[in-house]
Amino acid sequence: MFITKKHISRRTVLRGAGAAVALPFLESMVPAQTPIGNTAAAPVTRFAGIEIVHGNSGSTMYGTENNLWAPAAEGRDFEFTQILKPMEPFRDYTTIISQTDCGQADPATPEEVGADHFRSSAVFLTGAHPKQTEGSDVYNGTSVDQLYAQRFGQDTPLPSIQLSIENQDTTGACGYHYSCVYMDTLSWASPTNPLPMIQDPLLAFEELFGKGGTAEERSSRRQVNRSVLDRITSSVARLRNDIGAADRNRLDNYLENVREIERRIRKIEEYNAAGVERELPDAPVGVPDSWEEHVKIMFDLQALAFAADVTRSSTLKLSRDVSPRTFPTSGSDTGFHSASHHQQKPEMIEDFAKINHYHVEVLTYFLDKLKNTPDGDGNLLDHSLVLYGSPMGDGNIHGHKRVPVLLAGRASGRVRGNMHVRADDDTPQANALLTVLHALGVDVETIGDSTGTFSI
Repeated sequence: MFITKKHISRRTVLRGAGAAVALPFLESMVPAQTPIGNTAAAPVTRFAGIEIVHGNSGSTMYGTENNLWAPAAEGRDFEFTQILKPMEPFRDYTTIISQTDCGQADPATPEEVGADHFRSSAVFLTGAHPKQTEGSDVYNGTSVDQLYAQRFGQDTPLPSIQLSIENQDTTGACGYHYSCVYMDTLSWASPTNPLPMIQDPLLAFEELFGKGGTAEERSSRRQVNRSVLDRITSSVARLRNDIGAADRNRLDNYLENVREIERRIRKIEEYNAAGVERELPDAPVGVPDSWEEHVKIMFDLQALAFAADVTRSSTLKLSRDVSPRTFPTSGSDTGFHSASHHQQKPEMIEDFAKINHYHVEVLTYFLDKLKNTPDGDGNLLDHSLVLYGSPMGDGNIHGHKRVPVLLAGRASGRVRGNMHVRADDDTPQANALLTVLHALGVDVETIGDSTGTFSI
C-alpha cells in the first residue's frame, strides 16, 4: 500500500470552443494526507460590496429612537430589529456597525450643496470626497474592492467584477456639475480610474464563463443558442473519470447551477425580444423587468464565480440615486426616492422601513447561497465578507449621519460574527472600510478619512 500525492490543480478550467468554465473546490484538489491549508486548494476570502441608495429609515431620529435599524443592545446579546429581522438565521455571520457618518459625502463648498445624490455612491467604498467636475478630470479615491483585488485577485481569471441593476450613464453631467460616473459606479481602480458596471446578466455570464476560444467561436455559440456546457462535454467526461463519487456529485450540482442560470437568462431575453410591452422600455433585452429577479440572478452569478474562484472581488449596485422604482412585494407602493423623503412623519418613515426590510430580505438570498455552497473546510459564507449598506443616512434631508453598515460572513475566521458595534458620535464610516480591509488581509494604515478600526 502507498499514498499518492496526485491531485487536480485548483486552477483547472474545462475548455471548449467558445467556453471556459472554472471548477468549484473538489476534494480531489487536495493531495492525500496533506492539510488543506498547505495546498493550493486552501480557502481564500472573497469580498462583495453591495450598495443600496437613498439611506435608511433607521437613520432618522424617529428610527434611531425606535431602533428600526440599529439594535438597542451592543455586543452579542442584541435583538434583530424590524429592518434586520431577515438576518436572524445568519446571526453567527452578522456584524452590525451603527452610528458611523459618511462625512465625505457632505458638501465641501457652497457650490456642492444639494448634490448629495450625485456624489454619494462614489464615497461608499472609497471614503473619499469626489472632485466636483463635469469633465473627464474626475478624481476620487481607490475603493475597498479594488485594493483587495490588486492584492489578492491577480491570480484569478478576473481580478474583480462590477455589477449593477439599473440603467447607468457614465458619460456627461448628471447634476450640480458632477460627472455621471460618480453616481454610476462603486469601483475605482485608482482616484482617476472608475470601473464600468455590467447591468445585463448575459454579459456578466459571458464575462465569467464564456471567454474560451476565439471571438468567432463565442459568437457562433451564442447565435445558435447553445449552452457553454455543450462545448465542454468531453472535458467533463474525462474529469469525471478522475474524481471520486462525492466530487462527481459536487461537480454535477455546480454544472447544473451554471446551466440553470444560463437558461433563466436566455428565457428573459426571449420574452423581452417577443415584442411585449415592458415596464423598463430602456433596459437591455437581457434585463428582466422584475427587480427581484434581476438581483437574484446577479447574486447567483456572484456565488458561482466565488465557488469556482473565477474572481474574489465583486461589487453590486442595487439601485441608482433618485430611482422612482416601486417594490410591491415589500408592502409599500411608494416610489423608492419618494419614500425616502418621508417628511419626518412617523407613518411615512414606517412605510420606508418596509422597503428597507425588503431589501435586506433579498440580500439573505445571496447569503443563503454562500452558506450552502461547500468550500474547502467550510462554506463560502465562512470564507467571504459581504459589506452591505448606504452612504446616505436620513434620505429626507440628504444626510450622511448614522449610515447603515452591515457585514455578513467570517472572512476565513478573521470576523467573529454575532456582533453589534455602536460607534462613538462623529466616527467616520471609513473606519468600517478600514476594518473590512484588515479583515481581508490588506494591510493599509488608512482609507479615505478613516481614523481607526473596530474590534470585530
